[in-house]
Amino acid sequence: MAKMKIEGSFVALITPFNKDGSVDFEGFRTLLKFHEDNGTAAVLIMGSTGEVSMLSQQERQQIIVETAKMKTGKMKFFYGCTGNNTATTIDYLRFAHANGADGAILAAPAYICGSEADIEDYFLEVADATDLPLGIYNNPPRVKTDLHWDNLLRIFKHPNYVVHKESTTRVGQVAQVLRARPDVAVMCCDSPNLGLVVPTMSLGGHGTANMTGNIAPAEIAVISRPWTTPDVSVSFRDMYLHMLPMLHFSYSAINPVAIKSLLKAVGLPAGDLRKPLKGLAPEALQKGLRVVRELELDKKYGWSSPELKSL
Repeated sequence: MAKMKIEGSFVALITPFNKDGSVDFEGFRTLLKFHEDNGTAAVLIMGSTGEVSMLSQQERQQIIVETAKMKTGKMKFFYGCTGNNTATTIDYLRFAHANGADGAILAAPAYICGSEADIEDYFLEVADATDLPLGIYNNPPRVKTDLHWDNLLRIFKHPNYVVHKESTTRVGQVAQVLRARPDVAVMCCDSPNLGLVVPTMSLGGHGTANMTGNIAPAEIAVISRPWTTPDVSVSFRDMYLHMLPMLHFSYSAINPVAIKSLLKAVGLPAGDLRKPLKGLAPEALQKGLRVVRELELDKKYGWSSPELKSL
């Protein structure tokens, strides 16, 4: 069977909450339609942007069941299925597969600081336990385990792996992976501080696995198009430079504090962050709202919230 192919903008979606702190499923419906209408190729539900580590197991399962019902076929629905150990991760994967997921994204279990060899075995063992298409999120700042390209390339030989997201600062690592031409979509974090977007796309990357697409899906879709022709690289350059202020704002606080605070302020369904995280202070949020105005995202997407009107 041919592998799933994903190219373009892969957005790590927020988890919207109601005022009482419960999951807002109508909010999910609105956000998913927003992305379908604006060029997002795939969404990651319950990634780190979705505050997954602060969701209960019951909430995680409910989110999979309810959002999978919202699929229209226009986007792939991936779910964050990393558990705190191998057995739990396998349980999450099996539940997601049985309840309509298109795929799952996995990181190394957080906090345990496993060795590269142990985490390589982990990724292979969980892949053997499911037929669900999988992706790897190499994110050492969050999980304290960092995979070398040799580990990654061995893992990518497994037929279930279809996506790789790199969140280190090592352009050389991305280059080595792309040079080997594994049968996976090679993507990178959109943080301008990591500096991976330009080299990844110029070296043949397949898209970005991003957070900023939450607020500007159409613009990030432009940045995430593979460079198949010279004109794509020109449109990339223009849009990347245009969007730099928003890219920097998105990562101005720990993920997802800035982006979720801004979504709420422009009037999109978001709700508050789960404690102990709190929304941005007013002065910091004002910076994001001014960027929205500067880039005319409010005009494009029809936002007219009280916060925007007060600028």
